[in-house]
Amino acid sequence: MNANLPRPAAQPAASAETIRGIREPLPEGERVLWQGAPHWWALAVRALHIRKVAVYFAALLVWRVAALLADGQSPAAALASSTGLAVVAALGLGLLALIAWLCARTTIYAITTRRVMLRIGIALPIFVNLPFKGIEAAALRVFRDGSGDLPLQLQGGVRLAWLHLWPHVRPWRVAEPQPMLRGLRKPERVAAILKDAIAADASPAKTAQVLALPPRVVRLPHDVPTPAAA
Repeated sequence: MNANLPRPAAQPAASAETIRGIREPLPEGERVLWQGAPHWWALAVRALHIRKVAVYFAALLVWRVAALLADGQSPAAALASSTGLAVVAALGLGLLALIAWLCARTTIYAITTRRVMLRIGIALPIFVNLPFKGIEAAALRVFRDGSGDLPLQLQGGVRLAWLHLWPHVRPWRVAEPQPMLRGLRKPERVAAILKDAIAADASPAKTAQVLALPPRVVRLPHDVPTPAAA
């Protein structure tokens, strides 16, 4: 009588590891070495340029007040007339901060023994799976606040859409997008974990390829200008 009853869904093995925010367990034998998320303020400053926007609105406010004073208005009247612009500036900066916070809250970066994985997207999350064999190199940049970015240079046959990755992508590399772990709190530690994981994953069958194009983690100089879209 029980022949037609639906079978219970298969459960993953107890030893299978999972990444926070991703339901499917990792393949057998694969382990999570690190997982984290970007710092929201790093995204706000370097991806959404909240400081530059604040300077822009401040300059507009100063110009407006100065123009009103030059027309003969009193300081109190000039400030009152600039209230609307100040409200627009506050709303704009608040929106940028909210977007950065939501982006950081919904993003998950992970490094396993075989790949780098990104869960990105606020409303429609997407998953980016980057096996080590498709990563040619990595470049670490550490900023004065201690956070850092880790862009990944991919092999020539691996192509991803720049817009799908933004803001988790290296600026100005539209033709050859490079996924980037942004706003890492301990970038040197993450870079070391990635470098060791790629080296450990290099099997004898592909040692020559790894030696020819070794994954490298290097520190970019602090005085390199930050691109406008960084």
